[in-house]
Amino acid sequence: MTVLRSRLRQKSHFSPDWRRALQLLARSPCGAIDDVLELGHGFSREMLGMLVLDGLATVVTETLIANGATFKIERMQITDAGRFAIRG
Repeated sequence: MTVLRSRLRQKSHFSPDWRRALQLLARSPCGAIDDVLELGHGFSREMLGMLVLDGLATVVTETLIANGATFKIERMQITDAGRFAIRG
């Protein structure tokens, strides 16, 4: 945990959009669909990808079957490191 804290402190490049996205994910216990984050809240795919690459968020894939059709849903969820980052 000490390594994680020191790494996050070095990353002072959290933009207001990063913080806003993480706060939105923190309020969503089941996560949020990336298309909703992009289209509904104006976050870019690149920024959302950076949250995942930096370990602040993760993507969980679900497969649903309804009326004989199979749907794959990807939800973004905040990680413990992301929660720590917004607590500051």
